[in-house]
Amino acid sequence: MCGAVRYELADTPGEYAACHCAMCRKFSGGILLGLEVPPGGLAWQGKDNVQTYTSSDWAERGFCKICGTSLFWRLTAPGPMQGLLSLSAGSLDDMTGLNFAAEVYIDAKPDSHAFAGGRKRMTEADVLAMVNAPPPEVGP
Repeated sequence: MCGAVRYELADTPGEYAACHCAMCRKFSGGILLGLEVPPGGLAWQGKDNVQTYTSSDWAERGFCKICGTSLFWRLTAPGPMQGLLSLSAGSLDDMTGLNFAAEVYIDAKPDSHAFAGGRKRMTEADVLAMVNAPPPEVGP
């Protein structure tokens, strides 16, 4: 939001997903829309202004330490997906042409949250099995 952090993606994104988990709702103030970025798929400018918060035993969240803008969620747990980053779609300058491809933690979404159209939908158990991580502790 303030411009202190910018980035360049190695590849043009084609799709994004929505996460309905409690932590993403707290981090973003609503549903977190994110783009999957593989390790090394992003070059930061203003990286000194990126602050991280360890949000669970297996992941961290990044934000601009100047204005607080939510920037990403990153998998820190050891395994084949370690380093996977979900970049906040709201941090993009333009989302034109991106396909809304998936929703995760659908079993945690509030009843009032519903998107039209068909896409891949995964429960919390599906996601945890995919990343091979323990369930997160969610505080008050």
